[in-house]
Amino acid sequence: MIDKDRIVPFVQLGDYIDALLNGDDKEFFQAVQNQNNWFTEESVRFSLLGIRKFLDREILEKWTGNYTLPKDSNKRIGVIMAGNIPLVGFHDLLSVLISGHHIMVKPGSQDSLLMTKIINTLIEIEPEYKARIEIVERLNDADAFIGTGSDNSARYFKYYFGKKPHIIRKNRTSVAVLTGNESEEDIHNLGKDIFTYYGLGCRNVSKAYVPQGYSFQFFLDSLQQFESVGDHHKYRNNYDYNRSIYLVNREPHLDNGFLLVKESKELVSPISVLFYEQYESKEELKSVLKENEGKIQCIIGEEYIPFGKAQEPEVWDYADGVDTLEFLSQL
Repeated sequence: MIDKDRIVPFVQLGDYIDALLNGDDKEFFQAVQNQNNWFTEESVRFSLLGIRKFLDREILEKWTGNYTLPKDSNKRIGVIMAGNIPLVGFHDLLSVLISGHHIMVKPGSQDSLLMTKIINTLIEIEPEYKARIEIVERLNDADAFIGTGSDNSARYFKYYFGKKPHIIRKNRTSVAVLTGNESEEDIHNLGKDIFTYYGLGCRNVSKAYVPQGYSFQFFLDSLQQFESVGDHHKYRNNYDYNRSIYLVNREPHLDNGFLLVKESKELVSPISVLFYEQYESKEELKSVLKENEGKIQCIIGEEYIPFGKAQEPEVWDYADGVDTLEFLSQL
């Protein structure tokens, strides 16, 4: 499998995902949710739809056409995947295999069932992958590493894997920039960026920058269509806990019954909470964003990524802005 032939199995995987999405395999989606209660059928379907968008022949050819990839490689790439949202490690799997390398996969503990299903399907489509994909518990003898995790995990990865070529990703989050001129549709779309995957992903908006004196009434009213997130027991537990803490400590906050809005300099908010920070000028805002750029995955807003598009990256939108395929092509 070389050159464009490498694309074929992924195009066929796209066909498989189509069949899965259009079928009625309730047992599969229930099994995934049983492993991780956050992975509802709605969340898994949304993730699969995003991956399906990658697996188009023209898109894959356009993407890989920008690189000089090895015709074949015996390099073994160790990939430590996160498990915070469904199939969050798929892009690394795709990148390693389409660049011609072997992959040693350590799936996220909360996403192992779903990731294993996709890997086994790929092997059924292209049996050659049986020799190129290995699911492991430990990564000891890889030639290069890609690791995604918390800031603490990143220090661990750096200590153990730092002497070999590597990409190590730390905690990141996403923010929104509001001007006060947003329409109800804009705020509704921003709700998708906040609540998709219940706020568990690095592309979820956890903080909003708002102009001085911004009134949140319109904002909160425009988010009422997302009230159903509060029906998820884990989300509700987070909401109830954070609400009680703010009330006991008499910390100022806003509350619409399923989302708490609180002023804070912090970037990463707890689940069910949106932090906000006021700015006086665009210049001041740009300075703050620049200062925090190493911790921000996406910026959503009128002059940035459009509202509602945070969770819809293209295949060439790399996590942390690090070009994974360029890294792999240079090994």
